[in-house]
Parts: sequence; structure tokens; C-alpha cells
Amino acid sequence: MERKNRNRGYMQLIVWQDAGEFYGLCCRVFRAFPYDLKRVASQQIASADSVHRNIAEGYCRRSLREYIQFLYIALGSLGESVSGIHTYHRAAQISDADFESLDALAYKLENGLLKLVEALERKKETGEWVDTLMVKESNAIYNAESSAD
Repeated sequence: MERKNRNRGYMQLIVWQDAGEFYGLCCRVFRAFPYDLKRVASQQIASADSVHRNIAEGYCRRSLREYIQFLYIALGSLGESVSGIHTYHRAAQISDADFESLDALAYKLENGLLKLVEALERKKETGEWVDTLMVKESNAIYNAESSAD
């Protein structure tokens, strides 16, 4: 049963859905790490987990200023995660195929988050933001502008 209320609107956000997919992919790849690299794998999974959590927390704060702040935190966690996947790939700890899957999804997510933040910053400056349309506005911004890069 799907439960819906205004506070769970972030679940409809494509950026949140992509962040959840990125977390799942990180879990699949990094759970296979050998015992001596479990701490590294755990940190990688934690940074990916932080992305979708911060998108949700910012959304649930119901304030544009805090929403943007938490989107920046999500971007920071994603940056940490991207740094990891590039480093682990160079160290031959993840395969070319896993690297490509992770990096492509992270790139889409990163560009989408950046464009979303930019558009929300503009709306904050102009006063165009409507709290009741958070999902609609956020998805429109994420879809329209993340595919442009």
C-alpha cells in the first residue's frame, strides 16, 4: 500500500528516485569488496546513502532556504561518492563496467541537482517559489535541465 501525504512528496521527485537508484547500485558493487576493504566499502555506501536522505530532509523542512541547503549537502555527499568511485576504479578495485554504471548515474544525478539548485536559487531571488507545488516545480526543473548537459 502506498501511503501519501504532503510530507512524503519528495518520493515523487525524480532526483530523489535517481539518488535511491544510485545508493542501490553502490550497495551492489561495494558489498562484494573483500574483508580488508570493508571500511572503505562501508564509507562509499554511506556517502551514497546520504544523497537521497538529504534530498528528503530538505524537502520535509518545507522552507525553500532549508531545501536548497540540504540539496547542497546532498551534492557534497555525491561529490564524496564520485571521488571514491574514480579512485577505486584507478586502483582496479571496481570493474570498468561497474565504474561506468556508477559514474553515468552519478553524473546525471550531479547535473540534475546542480540545475535544480540553480533554478531554486533564482526562484528564491524572484519570489516565484510556491510551496504547494514543490514536487511539480522540482521535477520540471530536474527533467528539463539535467538532460541538457
